[in-house]
Amino acid sequence: MITDGLMITIVTGLVLLLFFLASAIRILKEYERGVIFRLGRVIGAKGPGLIILIPIIDKMVKVSLRLIAMDVDPQDVITRDNVSLEVNAVIYYRAMDPVKAVIEVENYMYATSQLAQTTLRSVCGQAELDELLSEREKINSRLQEILDTQTDPWGIKVSTVEVKQIDLPPEMQRAMAKQAEAERERRAKVINAEGEFQAAGKLAEAATIIREHPMALQLRYLQTLREISAESNSTTVFPIPIDLFKPFLSLAEKKKSE
Repeated sequence: MITDGLMITIVTGLVLLLFFLASAIRILKEYERGVIFRLGRVIGAKGPGLIILIPIIDKMVKVSLRLIAMDVDPQDVITRDNVSLEVNAVIYYRAMDPVKAVIEVENYMYATSQLAQTTLRSVCGQAELDELLSEREKINSRLQEILDTQTDPWGIKVSTVEVKQIDLPPEMQRAMAKQAEAERERRAKVINAEGEFQAAGKLAEAATIIREHPMALQLRYLQTLREISAESNSTTVFPIPIDLFKPFLSLAEKKKSE
């Protein structure tokens, strides 16, 4: 027969066993790693799967190895040509070394965010406005290179940096709109001049052919007459070659001389 004292002992033992299991057993997902501290000293990173810790003695810090996409807050930037604007970006990074990500920096996400903000201001401030607008890939590569170098001691790999948006002041937007309009007008005038030049060349070639072959001019007259007659005009006016009147003019001059 189980006495009350034995029952209390069994219950206490079960409670202690459950407490031990709850404190000792950890399950990490495939993308997680656990940095284990034993009496304050790092013994390594474990996972994924089932992890057994020594209660009270071992402490574990979880680190995610998934790619993190983080927005960089808009930064006020003055470019090299003294244009004030706001620039924001997005960075993609992941923890490659869980141990370094825990022991080398207090909060690697916050540290990476602050470093990205200062680097964005620095790199954009060294470029001119036209370079920021037209050479976006170059700016992105420069940002990625600097951030990756700075975060490497933390065990962080910055894979991509993309400048998302560049906000210009209203007066600069109006000036750029005027510049774009002037550029379009210039291109239109150049294209029109090139068209006139080509047309003049073709007309010169046609004049040479007609001079060598006078009958081509009469054929052109007939073609023009056919085009005009196809329209719904009640009156048709077309030129008559002067050669048709030469016999009559010669006859009239002969009679005058007699």
